[in-house]
Amino acid sequence: MASIKPHAYAELPEEFYNLQNWQGFDNPLLVIENAPLKQELGFEKIEQQELLDIFNGLSSIENLKPLSMAYAGHQFGQYVEQLGDGRGLLLGEIESSEGLIDIHLKGAGKTPYSRFGDGRAVLRSVIREYLCGEAINALSIPTSRALMIIGSDEMVIREKSETAAMLARTAKTHVRFGNFEYFHYNNKPEYVKVLADFCINNYPSYFSRTKNIYEEFFKSVVEQTACMIAQWQACGFSHGVMNTDNMSILGETFDYGPYGFMEDYFPSYICNHSDHQGRYAFKNQPYIGLWNCSALGHALSSLISEESQGEILKTYESIFQNKLAELYRKKLGFTKLRNDDALLIQGLLDIMESEKLDYTNTFRNLTQAVTEVKTNELDSDVAMSWIKSFQERHSKESISIPEKLLLMNANNPKYILRNYMAQEAIEAAENSDFSALETLIEVISSPYDGLKKFEHFSNRSPDWAKDLEISCSS
Repeated sequence: MASIKPHAYAELPEEFYNLQNWQGFDNPLLVIENAPLKQELGFEKIEQQELLDIFNGLSSIENLKPLSMAYAGHQFGQYVEQLGDGRGLLLGEIESSEGLIDIHLKGAGKTPYSRFGDGRAVLRSVIREYLCGEAINALSIPTSRALMIIGSDEMVIREKSETAAMLARTAKTHVRFGNFEYFHYNNKPEYVKVLADFCINNYPSYFSRTKNIYEEFFKSVVEQTACMIAQWQACGFSHGVMNTDNMSILGETFDYGPYGFMEDYFPSYICNHSDHQGRYAFKNQPYIGLWNCSALGHALSSLISEESQGEILKTYESIFQNKLAELYRKKLGFTKLRNDDALLIQGLLDIMESEKLDYTNTFRNLTQAVTEVKTNELDSDVAMSWIKSFQERHSKESISIPEKLLLMNANNPKYILRNYMAQEAIEAAENSDFSALETLIEVISSPYDGLKKFEHFSNRSPDWAKDLEISCSS
């Protein structure tokens, strides 16, 4: 059975973090436990109540060194010199089949970085994070995931009074671009090097010790970031707050706030109603990924020359484009690479935009277009002309029609986490009914299956859901 041990980060100089305990709830309650993840981590023999007691601080773990991390970051393009874990603690780490995994507690109470906050999270925000971690994981995109949600009767004030909650979160790392920025802008290049060495030593499957060790480190971060964002774009996911303090050095999706899965295809889609300028609009995510990598490169300037940074950053666009093209080819059922595929893909996206088609459902129902002249969505004259080109392109493939359909169905989800679904699960949970949450997790954990009993989850959102606004407040 796996056990939580002190995190290696606690061995770094004290400028990197603050050692502290957390504040549990007086009347904790189990909202949900992630049984599949619990088994993956080797925690299956730990009873629910025992695990809840551990995360609520009632059961102590010997030699544990929980800590809040110090970091900075660019928020909406503006540098903020000290952010840090204002409501989260890195509890420790465990050994897994995929290497070391962080165990983190969100909503754990005040830290030195809380500023004027109370250090708590609210139930709606941790439910949204739990749900999206499972949805993104099921789409095979690297992500943090939640192990447990602990609810309470403790009230906190946001836009209104809400109940506080805690999220036990796992990730391969919680080191962000902003950790490096913190030391760079505080003129402590020696600590930038310490942190880079820590990452290289502790994540050997991502970083290797070569002759140009720091260049290779940066190159790997750029590559992982470009690939992650290509995966976001392919499934229509919008993160909403791509600040550098929300960017993992291992290319994992994390720090879910006002995210959204795009429904009608609209490249300018903004999921965060606090993003008044549209900086993090769906279409801008690839560029912002590059901008953030550039900010990280600048923070590494004591280790990497400006010339080397520039050469490495030049690779971002081709990595992103090649990955996205590969994903789109699979979504269209193609196994061969042809030069005119980009035009075919763009043609489909243009039709989706002009006809306000549902992004997920249009791709999912493309299987009909392999053999038929129209689909449930693509039935206009322009669309049927595109289908003719699509079928001509398929005639150049060597695999059989059943193989094509299998490929397409394995790469085009039937279900995505639409905002109204999360909202309905949250409203039920706020009234102590967790059944809707459990059902929704079952649906989004198998997005490609298309089970009859869940057919209604593939429908477009109801009219009332079009006005849902998601902000950074949590």
